[in-house]
Amino acid sequence: MRVAVLLAGCGVYDGSEIYETTLTLLALDKANAAYQCVAPNIEQAHVINHATGDVVEGESRNVLVEAARLARGEVLDLAQADVKDYDALIVPGGFGVAKNLCDFAFKGADMEVSPAVREFVQAFNKADKPVGLMCIAPAMTALLFGEGARCTIGTDKDTAAAIEAMGAVHEERAVDEILVDEDNKLVTTPAYMEATRISEAAQGIEKLVQQVLKMASA
Repeated sequence: MRVAVLLAGCGVYDGSEIYETTLTLLALDKANAAYQCVAPNIEQAHVINHATGDVVEGESRNVLVEAARLARGEVLDLAQADVKDYDALIVPGGFGVAKNLCDFAFKGADMEVSPAVREFVQAFNKADKPVGLMCIAPAMTALLFGEGARCTIGTDKDTAAAIEAMGAVHEERAVDEILVDEDNKLVTTPAYMEATRISEAAQGIEKLVQQVLKMASA
């Protein structure tokens, strides 16, 4: 079993959420599943000082280079990734997903997904391979899987309303739960949209990984 893990940089406010990514990789390793981190070779939307939460004016960072920090250097340029090499895809959350992989953080329901990201994710769907999205990543559901696709980001009503405005069906789930859309082979969990502790986030993420691997092996 080989799983692609799509990253959006490194850091909760402008990249991929570090705990969510680490928990995902840990769960995959514990299941004896191989994984490959991938990321687009693009500039971040902006850089955030994580100590203050402020935008760092005049500074730029590359998503692929930052993702390499999180992947211990083992990261592949998204442009070089081939869906045929993987059995499943998982996308951890973090605001970088909503800023670098798409522009949900800036445009809400009027968002667009990066063409390269959209093509990569939809290729898994077309190949009947499962996809796991966590935290804010399910905000992309309608544009990736089409109208009527089911997902969860937890209980945040504003985000859920935006998801439904785009045509997906949002269902509330607790931090330790997952939502499985069998028709689209899509698994989602709230993670840090709901979690207040790393142990809480771990519960839903581990279930998501287990379900994705189960669907991939079916």
